[in-house]
Amino acid sequence: MPPRRRSALLATLVVDQPGRPQIILGELRRVILDGAAPPGTVIPLREIAELFGVSHIPVREALKTLIGEGLVTHEQHAGYSVAQLTADELREMYVVRQTLEEAALALAVVNASAADRAALTAANDLLEQAIHDDDSTAYNRHSRTFHLALTRPSRMFRLVHMLEAAWNVTEPIQPMVHVAQADRERLHGDHNLMLDAFLDRDVDRLLAIARRHHHRLEQVIATLPTDIGLLLPREDISIPQ
Repeated sequence: MPPRRRSALLATLVVDQPGRPQIILGELRRVILDGAAPPGTVIPLREIAELFGVSHIPVREALKTLIGEGLVTHEQHAGYSVAQLTADELREMYVVRQTLEEAALALAVVNASAADRAALTAANDLLEQAIHDDDSTAYNRHSRTFHLALTRPSRMFRLVHMLEAAWNVTEPIQPMVHVAQADRERLHGDHNLMLDAFLDRDVDRLLAIARRHHHRLEQVIATLPTDIGLLLPREDISIPQ
């Protein structure tokens, strides 16, 4: 019988304080959301417990929470793994994200403080830098930061929590990593226009740009591999103008 392959997830976990079970959930979530453990990656309960110097119980509890968040799946005979999505499921999550974001934008514009506007501007600057550096991983990460910064000023805390959860489900796939640099620039052009409309407190213009932006995102999703849980090596994908 061939030796069992070591899970790629183990090499990315950081254990600064062994024996502290309360950090396991956050560390597992960080690795999955960063895309360091792609969909389908095995999550070995025993090895993780040994790595953190704890019993199986806190690791199992952490994994149970991540199952509830849609980041991990469990099969009786196969064990735990990073959740996989079909193309249809991924499209559904983008519809959910669009619906929740639009529901919050008008109130976010009205309620935004100077600090909120500064946070949104800073998030857009990070996207600008990712474009400049041709850093697709950073662009994927900061896209989430930007869109959440758009909606948090709404103070609709339950809605924003649901939006964050919807983003989390798609993060292991790292969709923007599979988009060509020119197309990321086009998407970022929408971000610039959304920022301008937000700062101008122009709700109608912001909503119109946001809808166009989500339409572009839907076009990206439509071109991704069918088995979205097991992404193929990166291919440049063109977004129709």
